[in-house]
Amino acid sequence: MHEKSIHYFSLFMIVVAFVSFVYIVAKASNEVLHHHVGTKNGTYVNAVQTTPEIKNKALSLSKGCLDDYCKAQRILDFVTAIPYRVNNYSTNTPKITIRKNSGDCDDKSNLLISLLNSVGIKSYFVLVPNHIFVISKIKDSSLKNTKGLWVEGEKYMILESTAEGSKVGFELEFGLGEIETIINPFTNSEVDIKGLEYKK
Repeated sequence: MHEKSIHYFSLFMIVVAFVSFVYIVAKASNEVLHHHVGTKNGTYVNAVQTTPEIKNKALSLSKGCLDDYCKAQRILDFVTAIPYRVNNYSTNTPKITIRKNSGDCDDKSNLLISLLNSVGIKSYFVLVPNHIFVISKIKDSSLKNTKGLWVEGEKYMILESTAEGSKVGFELEFGLGEIETIINPFTNSEVDIKGLEYKK
């Protein structure tokens, strides 16, 4: 009887170990699927978040705004006021960037795009040599004479997370040929960058 108990207990432990292994592999695969993007220059790992905390922060920042332009500028003001500090080791999540009250272009762009997404503003990461910035689809009559980055026939305004006090429609400081890739971090897909234009 004792041997049977040991046998059943051993089988139980094997099943528990197998289920745990499957869970860990599935969780890791999900993490890779949602945060790793293969680019022509390697792999970009984003740290965007869609947590209730980030959503609440975005709603708080944009309270009283009647249009996307106002929402985007309020959120941009918050992110650019966070002190710039180089983070060489990994990309911090938006929650950590807020808690630390510091971050580099990667950290601050992940925070910016997470907050924008929380209020329904479509945005992409733009990777250029040694830098990353955000472009957002913001339509407003006051922006009609402001240059934007045209992607697949649609105009996106540049948002620079590292320039304190910067405005929606920041000037493109790189040549179009320096744009390495444009990424939708929520679908983990690259956008076709052929035919990019920078114009009004």
